[in-house]
Amino acid sequence: MNTWSTEGYRANAGFVPALGSSVFDLLNPQPGERILDLGCGEGSLTERLAAAGALVVGVDMSPDFVAAAKARGLDARIMDGEALTFDREFDAVFSNAAMHWMLAPDRVIDGVKRALRPGGRFVAEFGGHGCVAAVQVAVSAVLARHGVAMRSPWYFPTDDAYRARLEAGGFAVTQIALIPRPTPLPTGMAGWLATFAGPMLKQLPEGVREDAAREMEDLLRPTLCDASGRWTADYVRLRFAAALL
Repeated sequence: MNTWSTEGYRANAGFVPALGSSVFDLLNPQPGERILDLGCGEGSLTERLAAAGALVVGVDMSPDFVAAAKARGLDARIMDGEALTFDREFDAVFSNAAMHWMLAPDRVIDGVKRALRPGGRFVAEFGGHGCVAAVQVAVSAVLARHGVAMRSPWYFPTDDAYRARLEAGGFAVTQIALIPRPTPLPTGMAGWLATFAGPMLKQLPEGVREDAAREMEDLLRPTLCDASGRWTADYVRLRFAAALL
């Protein structure tokens, strides 16, 4: 599991909430609706939901993120997305860039189902099949050089596979698609690896992690870095809207 630092996340991954407008628009939050933000992070999009007039609760596993969201004046709580404890409290559940870190997707869907009122909406975007494929190859290769088999911290499903999970969980899917989204990295691959590759680097002895990260960066440079030194991550997002039957 990753250990999130609000300061590091804002510096290296501020693009994550900034690119959440499409899924926010798909949710179309209404004044007075009670909405759960699943994996709220430091609260950027949660704050937008509240500004739209919704009554929002944000949950996240990171104490640092939850503290930052509370500092914005939001109702934010430390909670495991695979073990939600709500019971028919919400008109909608919203999530952006969080559910690929939750490796028990059926438990997530079941918790969302319990959290929603009948007919409630489940609208989310997270990493989908093919997301950071080049990065995964490079990370796996470097770990293998050090005698370690990579254990991926991510769940990146196809749209068909996730539709089937939603339908089995009691949802009617109104929209679902994989969306390739090459994403510029403001602090380069080094910043991205420092922020997101921690769980994989921690499979190595502490003394070799820094050199291993540089090896990964060198492997990725010909593919993801242009002649001017600008890095772009090979993101693919899975975006969907569903309604509880």
